[in-house]
Amino acid sequence: MDPLRHVKPAVRDLAAYSVALPKAPVKINQNENPWDLPEAVKRRVVEKALTRSWSRYPDLDSRELLEALARHSGWRADGILAGNGSNEAIEALLLVTVGPGTKVVIPEPTFTLYALLTTILGGESVRVPMLSRGAPIASGLSFRGAAVVSRDEESAVASADPSGPGRRRSLRMTFAYDVDALLAARRAWGAPVTIVCSPNNPTGTSLDLYDVERLCGDGDGLVVIDEAYHEFSARTVVPLLERYPNLIVLRTFSKAMALAGLRVGYLLASPELVREIDKARLPYNLNFFSQAAALAALEEKDALAVSVHRLVAERERLLARLADVPGVSAYSSDTNFFLVECLSADPKAVFSSMLRRGVLVRDVTSYPRLERCLRVTVGTPEENDAFLHALGTALTEAGMDLTTGRA
Repeated sequence: MDPLRHVKPAVRDLAAYSVALPKAPVKINQNENPWDLPEAVKRRVVEKALTRSWSRYPDLDSRELLEALARHSGWRADGILAGNGSNEAIEALLLVTVGPGTKVVIPEPTFTLYALLTTILGGESVRVPMLSRGAPIASGLSFRGAAVVSRDEESAVASADPSGPGRRRSLRMTFAYDVDALLAARRAWGAPVTIVCSPNNPTGTSLDLYDVERLCGDGDGLVVIDEAYHEFSARTVVPLLERYPNLIVLRTFSKAMALAGLRVGYLLASPELVREIDKARLPYNLNFFSQAAALAALEEKDALAVSVHRLVAERERLLARLADVPGVSAYSSDTNFFLVECLSADPKAVFSSMLRRGVLVRDVTSYPRLERCLRVTVGTPEENDAFLHALGTALTEAGMDLTTGRA
């Protein structure tokens, strides 16, 4: 007897989405907000939950939350779908659009769930590699990250600095979307769905509004922009929804909004698209406690915005410090995390060494083109200092000469 033979072969061949979670005092591996909602706000949510019967179902459509999300996002309530995390919104979207042989264009490296669900549904992922280049390190804080420069510009920047003759200006690596290749893939395969995470997990890359418009204006294929980290980049494509009925935006409360433990996300699109996607949403998908917490978080958005600015400032402090650490290259980012490439040391050995010192980062060496990279979530100043110390110790332990960057 082999009951597993009834499972789709394509599913059996897949590796499940998983995250190793060893215990560590400094946990900077899942892109969470290190600052929780204020205690008074949490108590207010609990008190509200105690006033209603727990034996009754929650609101079927999360109507009060949808109205609040409409005010928050500037988009109409009938064009919003609330879900049990943005992952549920991704799943519902793909359930109504992907079948056997459906082509879904996805840049890589990116969030692995897009391709995983596409395969489970019988579709095929069309992978479009991102570009990686050097970018000048900007002085002061940057809420959008360093701009991508061409190879000619990179050479010019590396050879001279207008601040003085003979001085070299540092370059920080960055990824960029190959929009021409994305457009070519959509046309070549007749792909009805294109998914772009902007800013992207795990590279921290954003897609310019101009390029989003290029994608949306090139036929009626759906363009899905996952804005899970948009608060950290100070940009959004939501204003384009009015102009492009094929645009879909995904958002989450798990990052800047500090509600990762309660799983709330939402989708924004034309009311016509939302009506169809809603058919794949499970009934009563968002429990009443999560709805109440999301409403409370929206009421505290100004306080949460302060934590976003603190994280952006810490991100830039970390990147500036890492620019002086031989043996690693930190990538520019528009998010609350960034990539660190180990130029000579074994990244898995560096990961293990930091973990022994109580610092847990994310090993992303299995991602395409990130074979030597670790992903670091920006934490509190104390956590970030612990990371810097653990990284330096790990590099020394790996035999790295921190004065030359050579092993």
